[in-house]
Amino acid sequence: MDVIADPLALLRQRTSMKWRTYPEDVLPLFVAEMDYPLAASVRAAVTAAIERNDTGYVAPVNDFAEALAGFTLRRWGWRIDPEHVSTTTDVSVAIVESLRQLIRPGDEVVINPPIYPPFFDLIPEAGGLVREVPLVHSEVGWTLDLEGLEVAFAAGARAYLLCNPHNPLGHPHSVEDLSAVAELAARYGVTVISDEVHGPLTHSDGIFTPFLSVSEAAREHGICVTSASKAWNLAGLKCAAFVTASDRMHEIVAALPQEVNWRTSQFGLIAGSAAFSDGDAWLDGALAAVQSNRRLLTELLDAQLPGVRYEQPTASYLAWLDFRALGWGTDPAAVALERAKVALSSGPMFGRPGTGFARLNFACSPAVLAEAVSRLAAVG
Repeated sequence: MDVIADPLALLRQRTSMKWRTYPEDVLPLFVAEMDYPLAASVRAAVTAAIERNDTGYVAPVNDFAEALAGFTLRRWGWRIDPEHVSTTTDVSVAIVESLRQLIRPGDEVVINPPIYPPFFDLIPEAGGLVREVPLVHSEVGWTLDLEGLEVAFAAGARAYLLCNPHNPLGHPHSVEDLSAVAELAARYGVTVISDEVHGPLTHSDGIFTPFLSVSEAAREHGICVTSASKAWNLAGLKCAAFVTASDRMHEIVAALPQEVNWRTSQFGLIAGSAAFSDGDAWLDGALAAVQSNRRLLTELLDAQLPGVRYEQPTASYLAWLDFRALGWGTDPAAVALERAKVALSSGPMFGRPGTGFARLNFACSPAVLAEAVSRLAAVG
């Protein structure tokens, strides 16, 4: 199935953040929204719900858990128990509510910058303190700093907020790193909350490993939070899942107030169920388009902005661009917006390792991507 981005004229009729934050002379390649049309199965499911006036609260028994379980088994061979799946508003809410069950006020929670910016806010929202253990970069790419994690765990951190695949790098963590994390978590009594919302967007040359699948230690000390929101462009419909794989972790999630589940949007649950059940063909088409743009971005940068360093991701549609050689200062996104009329995500928002970087969303048409790089290159 071919999945092709909507034309700009149609995109500018959208009322979401991506298309209403900046004036029309700006190309918006910042927030993680895709420019592709909805999957037909999702559109049909939501339209049918509207036509039958199905706008009430989510039912306690529904199709979502079975749909998610079917998807994880098809895509990754990961068998999850639908009885260990529950829903809430979105992944951020799932993270905060999980942390509230796991930590006391003032406890440290570990993250790995450069990292999805809301992580810095979700931890204090739950009463915790942020402990940073930056990723390590070498000639072989990005890896977790396992020694740094052990130091933080031994010093008393109570939870670890893992991002897998990692945003903004598009890096699925290796099974070796994940297994090591699970062993450390078991040794020091740390709970791992693994944000796996970008997992369905793993490319054909990437390998995504669900954290809870790696070992018994991971299952005893881990909670997965995920959603169809990123892979099928459903962020505004609001439905995410907690997934556990041990009685111990299941009891922690089951102890959440009932209101946490009631916050799930009816439309989000309907759309997410349709995506996980019948959205594979659309997802494969979207991934083909994303991977084509990934290669195009490399070609465009090599030809027009060779000073910008970029390592192709193997998951998602986000490029982590290193502008430091161009002398665009600590926040190249500000220069891009002011001088090129291209909106990128600010690198420093992802933590101190983001100084001199910016994140670019390439889930757009090839023409828009080419125009954006051309504008950036004109700045020099």
